[in-house]
Amino acid sequence: MTLLIVGATGTLGRQVARRAIDEGYKVRCLVRSAKKAAFLKEWGAELVRGDLCDPQSLTGALEGVTAVIDAATSRATDSLTIKQVDWDGQVALIQAAKAASIERFIFFSILDADKYPEVPLMEIKRCTELFLAESGINYTILRLAGFMQGLIGQYGIPILEGQPVWVTGNSSPIAYMDTQDIAKFAIRALSVPETEKQAFPVVGTRAWSAEEIISLCERLSGKEARITRMPINLLRSVRRIIRFFQWGWNVADRLEFTEVLASGKPLNAPMDEVYKVFGLDQQQTTTLESYLQEYFSRIMKKLKELDYEKNQTKKEKTKKTPFKKVNSNSQ
Repeated sequence: MTLLIVGATGTLGRQVARRAIDEGYKVRCLVRSAKKAAFLKEWGAELVRGDLCDPQSLTGALEGVTAVIDAATSRATDSLTIKQVDWDGQVALIQAAKAASIERFIFFSILDADKYPEVPLMEIKRCTELFLAESGINYTILRLAGFMQGLIGQYGIPILEGQPVWVTGNSSPIAYMDTQDIAKFAIRALSVPETEKQAFPVVGTRAWSAEEIISLCERLSGKEARITRMPINLLRSVRRIIRFFQWGWNVADRLEFTEVLASGKPLNAPMDEVYKVFGLDQQQTTTLESYLQEYFSRIMKKLKELDYEKNQTKKEKTKKTPFKKVNSNSQ
């Protein structure tokens, strides 16, 4: 079986590629920049140049491919809009996959996307799910809540560096999951017939609010967080203002997602039946406590090593610096 992984350089996509390679699949990755994707080639993946926003590039990329795992999504640093990547690009990929008679299509969506029609990314994910289901392709949809990896930049680093930690509105508890665990579900779906033409929640062991995560980070780091609360009404005003300018459309669409994060409604779902269907052991799923504990343990150890090296260097410089001779000659 040859897999085409789309979005393989992303936080989730790279873990999917790593897992697929480790399990012996022949992996091909659709990439815009071979240079940025060099690590995938080193792992053993084949790189093929292409872009979701260039439908013609998809035909060659899909040649000889058995299944597609679609982990692509627009990024905050992209010049392209959410609509261009997450709708136009996804539609083009699904159509190309159908034309190429792809046997399986694994798509990553967002949990509860149907409950937020006013949030662009959520509504686009919902529409993409429907488009995929109606395409006739043999699909599996995995609905995610959030990545543990994103919490390092959002909470871990600011707390360590004494920078403000931003909290918006009534924070929604979210069942974050390690992307390595999500990758297990994606690859397992390829070999489990019960996952065909079905959608499943794939979320972490429990939902955590922003305040709970901050408290955990404080305990593990031994540092106190500087919490800054951003009123949701202020963000709404900012969104309305920047939407008047074309350059601000993409930013405004992304800020809309704060409505989900600040709604107070949990992003979580029961997983017992999902684990049974996929044949995976829930006890082996990484918990948020263990994930952050490992991160802070490594960081605190590194900081101690750097501090030790700094002190050693200072001592060496002191030894090498000659004392100035005092001139005792007097007239």
